[in-house]
Amino acid sequence: MAKVTISSVIDAPVEKVWARIRDFNDLPGWHPRMVESHIEDGKDAAAIGCVRNFQLASGARIREKLLDFSDDNFLVSYSILETPQPLTNHKATLQLRRVTDGDRTYAEWTASFDAAPEDADKLAEGMGANVFQGGFNALKSHFAGQS
Repeated sequence: MAKVTISSVIDAPVEKVWARIRDFNDLPGWHPRMVESHIEDGKDAAAIGCVRNFQLASGARIREKLLDFSDDNFLVSYSILETPQPLTNHKATLQLRRVTDGDRTYAEWTASFDAAPEDADKLAEGMGANVFQGGFNALKSHFAGQS
């Protein structure tokens, strides 16, 4: 099983960062690599088990199922149901935590998945750099200069 963990500190209060990312269907609203998303079957985007179907800027489509969602813990967990990437048994969690020093946010995005040994490191590296760190960089840019 491959694992990837990326963390970052965002110069904004945890409530503001959570408000920006909490909508499971609004990935394109804050992540530059995502261009379109919808929740299948008309379900609520916070309903455990709902499936988001989104398109990457590359044109690829991905389907993900919401596994856990908590406004109290600033947490969302999901699994990939369909992806063009050669991976299976994917589970990821994005969690925010309050940093009291400066009223900032500690963000951590983790994932585990199965992949062929020759693909695992490259997939983990791409997921970490492009998806997770790319999302954090977009959030940091969004909140830069805001108080």
